Amino acid sequence: MKTKFISALNIGDELVNEPFLLQEVVPRMTKDGRPYLLYTLRDKSGQVGGVFWDVPDYILSWIKAGLVALVSGKVNSYKDTTQIMATDLNVVANPDLADFLPSSQRPREEMIAELRQYIANLAQPWQQMVSSILLDDAFLPQFAMAPAARSMHHAFIGGLLEHSLSMAKLAQLLAKHYRYVNLDLLLAGALLHDIGKTAEYTLEGAFAFADDGKLVGHIVRAIVIVEKAAAEIDFPEDLLRQLVHLIASHHGTYEWGSPVLPKTVEAVLLHQIDLMDSRMQGFLDHVRDDNSETEWTSKESRMFGTTLQRPSGLE
Repeated sequence: MKTKFISALNIGDELVNEPFLLQEVVPRMTKDGRPYLLYTLRDKSGQVGGVFWDVPDYILSWIKAGLVALVSGKVNSYKDTTQIMATDLNVVANPDLADFLPSSQRPREEMIAELRQYIANLAQPWQQMVSSILLDDAFLPQFAMAPAARSMHHAFIGGLLEHSLSMAKLAQLLAKHYRYVNLDLLLAGALLHDIGKTAEYTLEGAFAFADDGKLVGHIVRAIVIVEKAAAEIDFPEDLLRQLVHLIASHHGTYEWGSPVLPKTVEAVLLHQIDLMDSRMQGFLDHVRDDNSETEWTSKESRMFGTTLQRPSGLE
């Protein structure tokens, strides 16, 4: 039973067999040949780094990222950052991950209601296309649970849905500012561009690539899903081509994984919206997850390559 969450830890707290998810584990060796571990622990409230000196061989034999471990040790401060200095670790068999994987701060039912409203406001045949995929009884729970990434942005349960809704809202705002935009096409692209991520990630132990993510990838998988749905509802071929182009080009560059570059006004706008929303959430996720006791993060953001200043008022 979990009794202490990372967001409530205080310097000096003693931990005895408190369960945490091992998000990262890095074995190291001291100059005189003694093994130690650097690690990042995670629960649904946040993450915290730590160190374990003179690690026994029996722990080195099983420890790896993705497992839940019972942690004994003490909470201390190192270079203005909260950390846990472990004295013992024990693996937990068959843990319930509800306490360990982060979730969207938005209620799931609220987001699903918002999704239904966006779809209801689409003109035909876009409404039929999007609803046939996202509101399918088997697909909707997967879409509402999936993360949008493993670590960079929206890396939490419900992250994919939150990201898609945020992009739809931005699409509505920007379509009013720029001329010539087909809003129904853009909204369909915002809601469907990442649906392949429902198959890309697994939630077993931690957010990790499933075999489909490694062998197929979310862009290709999304195109397959959309083309299959289009065939079943006799969706117009010219509109399907425009939608598939949005999905195929939404990463923006070949280097970032797009098989084609954005070539329509909606595709250019969708890529920029995706980039904006992922960067802003990536900023906020990094700041929230960092345990620095100052106004600056203690670690550099992988997304931005630098430390970040906390926005005023951010909890």
